[in-house]
Amino acid sequence: MRAINSPGSLKGDDGYLNRLLSYFQSQFYEKIIQLTPLRKSVYLLKTVNHTYIIKGYRSNNRLKLQEAFTATLRTEGFLKTYLFLSDPMKEQLFFEGTYYGCIEYIPPHKTVFTFHTQRSRQEGLELLKLFHQTTATFESRYRTLLPKGALIEKWTERLQIFSGNLPFIKYFLDDNVISELIHSANWSLAGMIKNRRFFQMEPAVILHGDVAHHNFLRDQNGLLHLIDFDLISIGPPSFDYLQYANRILPNLDWSLGKLATLKPIGKYLEEEAFLYALAFPADIFREWNRLIREKSYTDQAKIRQVMDLTINQFHLRKKFTSQLLEKVK
Repeated sequence: MRAINSPGSLKGDDGYLNRLLSYFQSQFYEKIIQLTPLRKSVYLLKTVNHTYIIKGYRSNNRLKLQEAFTATLRTEGFLKTYLFLSDPMKEQLFFEGTYYGCIEYIPPHKTVFTFHTQRSRQEGLELLKLFHQTTATFESRYRTLLPKGALIEKWTERLQIFSGNLPFIKYFLDDNVISELIHSANWSLAGMIKNRRFFQMEPAVILHGDVAHHNFLRDQNGLLHLIDFDLISIGPPSFDYLQYANRILPNLDWSLGKLATLKPIGKYLEEEAFLYALAFPADIFREWNRLIREKSYTDQAKIRQVMDLTINQFHLRKKFTSQLLEKVK
C-alpha cells in the first residue's frame, strides 16, 4: 500500500497521510493499495477491487446529516449523485479528531464539466431544477436540521468584511473601481430588501448553496451529477439561481440578453428582486475577502487571479448593472 502526496499538498502532510493510511488499512475489509489527497480532508482511496472517496467532517452530526440527506435524495428519486457507504469498513471512521465518510466513487468523464458552452450551462440548470423539485417534496423533514438561506444577511456581511479590508485592497484597486463596486452592492441590497417579499413568497426547497462548476460531475457515460452538499440550507430556489447566474455571467460577457435565453433563469428576469440581486458583486467580494482571510496576498498567482476577476470584465459588468437599473425603473 502507498500514500501519494499530491504536488499541491501542504508541507508537513506526509506524516499525517501515512498515519491515516495505516488507520484506514485497519478499518477497511479490502487491502488498500493507494491513498491520494484531492483537497483538504478529501481523499481518493483505492483497494484491490474498488475505488472510494473519503471525506472528513469536524463532527459526527455533520457526517450523519450528509449521509441522511444523500440517502433521502436517492429514495425520493434524485439519482444523479453519490451515496455514502458503510459496507467497506468495519466501523465508523474516526481519526485524530476527524470523522470520515466513505463515498461512492463516480468515474469521471475525460472532459471536465465547465460553464463554457450554452449546452453545458443549460444542462447544469436543468439538473439544479430537478434537484429543487425533488427537495421540495421533503424539505419539511429537514427544517429543524438545516439553517435557513439568508442571502441578504450573508451579502450584507460580505460587503462589511470587504469594506473593512479596504485599507489593504486600496493597494491594488483604483478608488473609482472600489467606489463603483460598493455603490453597486448598496444599490443591490437596498432593492433586495425593498422587494424581499418575492423571496419570502417562493415555495421553499433545499438549496445546494455552492453551484460552482466543480460541483457538477459528468460521469464516464456522459451523465451529469450534482455533488458536495456541505452548504445545504432551506430557502427559495431563486437563491441558487442567483449564484448560478453570478458564476456563468463572465462566460456570457455579462449579457442580460444571453442570460434570458437560459431556462429557468429567464423567467426570473421579470422580477425586480432578482434583478437587483444580479447587481451584487458577490464573486469579487468573496475572492478578496478569502485572499485576505487566508493571508494569500504574498502569492502573486492568487493576487493576479483576483485582480483579473475584478478588472478584466469591469466595464462589461458596469454596463450590465446599467441595464438592470433601466429595467427596474
